[in-house]
Amino acid sequence: MKNEALFTEEVEPPGIYSGLVQIDFNVEDLFSSHHTLLSYPVARTTGVHYSFRFKESQKSRTFRKRFYPHITSSEWNDWTWQFRNRIRDIESLAQILWLAESERQAMDHHSGSLPVAITPYYASLLDEYDTSQPLRRMVVPTSDEHHYSEGEARDPLSEDHDSPVPGIVHRYPDRVLFLVTDTCSSYCRYCTRSRMVGSNTHSLSHFNTWEKAIEYIEATPLVRDVLLSGGDPLTLSDDKLEWLLSRLRRIPHIDILRIGTKAPTVLPHRITPKLTYMLKRFHPLWISVHVNHPDELTTEMSHACMRLANAGFPLGSQTVLLREINDNVDTMRQLMHGLLKMRVKPYYLYQCDPIPGSSHFRTPVQTGLDIIEGLRGHTTGYAVPTYVIDAPGGGGKIPLLPEYVIGRDGDDLMLRNYQGNVYRYPDCGSIQENVT
Repeated sequence: MKNEALFTEEVEPPGIYSGLVQIDFNVEDLFSSHHTLLSYPVARTTGVHYSFRFKESQKSRTFRKRFYPHITSSEWNDWTWQFRNRIRDIESLAQILWLAESERQAMDHHSGSLPVAITPYYASLLDEYDTSQPLRRMVVPTSDEHHYSEGEARDPLSEDHDSPVPGIVHRYPDRVLFLVTDTCSSYCRYCTRSRMVGSNTHSLSHFNTWEKAIEYIEATPLVRDVLLSGGDPLTLSDDKLEWLLSRLRRIPHIDILRIGTKAPTVLPHRITPKLTYMLKRFHPLWISVHVNHPDELTTEMSHACMRLANAGFPLGSQTVLLREINDNVDTMRQLMHGLLKMRVKPYYLYQCDPIPGSSHFRTPVQTGLDIIEGLRGHTTGYAVPTYVIDAPGGGGKIPLLPEYVIGRDGDDLMLRNYQGNVYRYPDCGSIQENVT
């Protein structure tokens, strides 16, 4: 009996995978509304009960009782409630945080397409008074966003140039980026796609847009890998996401599907058992999680990642290097070690893209190189992400490494290790066999 608790958290409903789960919906219903994505119908299954029990940390519970005293734990842990009640205006935010003048000005005189939206859950992680807190700086705008610097651009990666049809970015030969929505549950102030996310037009998630994108993928047999991004694909309803994945899985030359999301970090309640059971039908399916700071590694995020990992999804992290947020070795080491404990493999460390008004977030490239050098050899290689610049102008991801190859001496390659010691490797141009 004492071991039964080990198996009570994620018990699959009996018989759910004796065959594919039958979902009863009409595709036209999925795209008939121009309102919030939450208005789409919930998948209707027969004889299947899903438990949405979620672990609520003491910090969340205290915050909920203070600022949402009439909201039950069940409502708080319902992702649809979190999404509907995102904090989006200065009046709502000022009830939770003391706002500095710079923050008030930024919200009062907001311009551009990137709105403010913070889930109540993520708001519970923000410091009430400290405007320099890393998590707060990532989601609360400041007047620094209005200061534009040389080299910044609305579309710094030239994604629009590499878009053969709306919603598709085809830059690399065998894979495409499929932008399936312009909606996020929370908006990062350094967002690469600040020009388009949060537009509330839902143009990217329109049926006709998806159909043309899928037709392009079907007509391009070189493509074997599709990355769903946006916006955040996990703001879509289960039904709509399932329909999309089903259509892509029917394309013979598609080997791998991927989802890029920040839901486990800012809206972990979205990772319901029902969602994971549905997604399991589409393996191999990889999930990349956007996470930037150790303080984001909460009980709730751990629970969300556990559900995904237990369902067999390989998890990788994507982290953006940000000034005075995670731009030192100690913070990055804590983050990478914490991710590994959640079964998330550190994947990419991105140099911050030069979108308009991002200079206060960007670090010198040398900072990133120093961080990688401070990790390499000092911790497991699993904890060392690949540091990349996504080259402005559409050059793609270019990896950066500290200088470990320091030269040659004859046929010997001279190498420097993590301690600074120099070693030789016999790197002969050809191998001479001794014939006797």
